Amino acid sequence: MPLRLGQSARRRHNYGDRDADGWDDRGRSIDATGDGNGCCVRLILAFLIVAAVTGASVTAMLLVRRGAPDGSYFHDGDRAAGVFGVLATGFAVLLGFVVFLTFDSYDSARTGAEAEALAVTQQVETAQFFPQPVATQLTGLLVCYARSVTGVQWERMENGTLGEQINPWAADMFRAVLPVEPQTAAQQSAYDRWLDQTSTREEARIARVHGAVGVIPAPLWIVLFFTALLIFGFILFFADSGEGPFVQAMLMGSVMSGLTMMMLLLYALDNPFHPGIGGLKPVAMERALQIIDQELDVANVKISAPCDLVGNHI
Repeated sequence: MPLRLGQSARRRHNYGDRDADGWDDRGRSIDATGDGNGCCVRLILAFLIVAAVTGASVTAMLLVRRGAPDGSYFHDGDRAAGVFGVLATGFAVLLGFVVFLTFDSYDSARTGAEAEALAVTQQVETAQFFPQPVATQLTGLLVCYARSVTGVQWERMENGTLGEQINPWAADMFRAVLPVEPQTAAQQSAYDRWLDQTSTREEARIARVHGAVGVIPAPLWIVLFFTALLIFGFILFFADSGEGPFVQAMLMGSVMSGLTMMMLLLYALDNPFHPGIGGLKPVAMERALQIIDQELDVANVKISAPCDLVGNHI
């Protein structure tokens, strides 16, 4: 495929451009990219979940309040408050550790994506010191690698279907470099540097892909939800017919809305590659494609990439 990388790269980065079918230049609907209406829909869905849980909890509280004695079901309010404090504190501590764990995984995925993009850019520079036609071949394969990351690979991470699949262009680069026999000191240095950069790129890709599978195990989710239900049930025993319905609604609603938002936050951090607000996007690799374009222009290098704009073989 004859390449004018600057044109294709700039088209790829403009997610707002639709064609007649309502699809962008990556072959995905504009909603699937996490921008436009899709972002608003997911934000509205999150608010609806919070509102639904809060509304149901407040309704349960007001229903229980009708038959509750004056002063709540607890004869000793201080003792009940102490027990509730222990329960809530344990949940808060566990939640804090889990948030830290998921954010660390989220940040590692983001950092890995940036490191991978930097390694690809550096390898394009290193490839120019290889003998021809290997230099041109490697440059085209690196462009396809970057396109695959921002295209089909990223979409599979968002869909949770990437699994253990490798980037096919990495295998092609390995086959292209395997028969190379450096003839000069510059080629030998480039060969050694290429191997180091390949290791760096692979490590960065592992860090990026690791975040796509989530780090919170199922037993921990069960404990979190079970503890949240315990807190909900415990608050119901604070129902007091002597207090106004608004006060009782605030008592239940404030706690349950906070718990629901925290659980949604955990889910978002545990799944960093999701469309919408907070989801990681292939910004670093897209920027790398633009930098590669500029570098090839400066070096007056013309290549032909054996892939389409989303990284599929052609």
